[in-house]
Amino acid sequence: MQLATLNDVFSRVAARGSKRVILSQEHSGEWKPISGDALYWRVRRLAAWLQAQGLQKGDRVALLAENRWEWAVVDFACLALGLVDAPMFPTLSAEQTAAQIRDSGAKLAFVSTAEVAKKVQGSVQTIVSMDASEGTIALAPLVAGDEPATRDADFDAIRATIQPDDLATLIYTSGTTGDAKGVMLSHGNIASNLSMTTEIYHFNQDDVAVSFLPLSHVTARHIDYLFYADNVTIAYVSRAERVLPAMADVKPTIFVAVPRVYERVRQSAEGKAHKSGGLKVKIFDWAIRTGAAHRNTVAQRETPGSLQWKLADKLVYSKLRDAFGGRVHTFVAGGAPLGIDLARWFADAGIPIFEGYGLTETSPVIGVNRPGANKLGTVGQTMPNLECRIADDGELLVRGPSVFKGYWNKPEATAAVFTEDGFFCTGDVGNIDKDGYLSITDRKRELLKTTGGKFVAPQPIENRLKVSSSIGFVALQGDRRKYISAVIAPNFAVLEETAQKQGIDTKDRAALVRDPRVIALYQQEVDRVNHDLSPWEKIKRFRLVPDEWTPESGYLTPSLKLKRRVVVERYKDVIEEMYSGAGAEAEG
Repeated sequence: MQLATLNDVFSRVAARGSKRVILSQEHSGEWKPISGDALYWRVRRLAAWLQAQGLQKGDRVALLAENRWEWAVVDFACLALGLVDAPMFPTLSAEQTAAQIRDSGAKLAFVSTAEVAKKVQGSVQTIVSMDASEGTIALAPLVAGDEPATRDADFDAIRATIQPDDLATLIYTSGTTGDAKGVMLSHGNIASNLSMTTEIYHFNQDDVAVSFLPLSHVTARHIDYLFYADNVTIAYVSRAERVLPAMADVKPTIFVAVPRVYERVRQSAEGKAHKSGGLKVKIFDWAIRTGAAHRNTVAQRETPGSLQWKLADKLVYSKLRDAFGGRVHTFVAGGAPLGIDLARWFADAGIPIFEGYGLTETSPVIGVNRPGANKLGTVGQTMPNLECRIADDGELLVRGPSVFKGYWNKPEATAAVFTEDGFFCTGDVGNIDKDGYLSITDRKRELLKTTGGKFVAPQPIENRLKVSSSIGFVALQGDRRKYISAVIAPNFAVLEETAQKQGIDTKDRAALVRDPRVIALYQQEVDRVNHDLSPWEKIKRFRLVPDEWTPESGYLTPSLKLKRRVVVERYKDVIEEMYSGAGAEAEG
């Protein structure tokens, strides 16, 4: 499918005449369909209102909302007029929100709730709220009305004037290493990338997907455009706690999530099996061992023919699929490294996950696995319209039509990430094998170099630790140190339940993480991972911390990436103690 602009995506939605383009959950809990005609006219009416406000092509519009049908209407209306929408995470602080709006120069803002509206007050004069709130303009009346049988020719003509090189959006990076930067993506950047992914995954009008990853993030936005282009029905879910009920209600056929979601599913499945004990845990463990013998077959989304596998499927694998609604045929992971252990475990459990990789700056997909071409541990073959090469220091460099136009108002930062011959420096270290499969080993800036001169990639080791249900997040340390250590934030829901069974007081988390019995439990997890590591990679010391690492507490970005600088700063005393305490000189 060849798409020139994002307005081509909207044209496909408008032309198909579907009665169920979107599923929206009302306050009553009932899922109601929104047709292609209804979506078209809501977008048309909002576009007319935007024109009436005097907005011109190139003007910026801030968009702060959870996943809901209104998000798509605002986005498509802006794109139709050549406006540049700047989606921002609604969970950002008021200060972060104000900084991004100020940087973007947005002239008005669309928000979801009264709480979000408060964050933008004072930053823009006009605020439109999806849930009517005081001091804002209600969105509902702006898009309400009849659905004429014929399209608006004038509106369609305006959409047709938008060119591939026109700026479509400013997407602010999560900012794991500093202040967020506005990534300028044109219509052609995103459309060229979509043209490739629509050729890889052949979805159709029989497919249904649940949209719950934040649309402020480029991965979720790309995926939703893909669904619209391929006639997939999208069920919007605005809150994390609604995802599982939504899966049961709408029974999706496609599931796209970040690795953290898959980690939790695995932890839950293993936790339930081992909690039951007896015969159930034996059957569960047998099924996973049986699946391992058929891993490569399952990875290609093929069904093994052995009787043992079919029995394991009936007893175990099918129950795991039921957690996703029971109908999913395509599982995709993106947004962060999946980890080879997690990818193998799901394949062993009868679920092939197609891992992909990309960046905001590349619109986003650089590589992705697919049915029939899925190599576990890689992020798939690279997009056919991209040139990729590995620099002398291992960094992946990319050039092609989906590479961004630059950072908004930051020419020096833009120049710093391009080579003289126009390749974008991804900042990720990787390699491409003889079959064209790309592997990403770590972030270039996050590699740890010990005083012995050995380089250690922290993410693969951290991912192996996070397989444990008792571990929330991990931050490896060791750059310019004699050996590797780790700061571990426990999964307190699991830890506290385990501790209570052993008679350990859980009221004081600071005391809990210092308890020798708790430390011994985590030492077992560290030993498990250390067993297969090279001597210089082994974790010689670790410390448990009494804090939960979340976006709200400042340790993670809104897309759940670890802010390593924050960890280092907040736990500098803990880290120093691991390298200066008794016995430290003997380590390594």
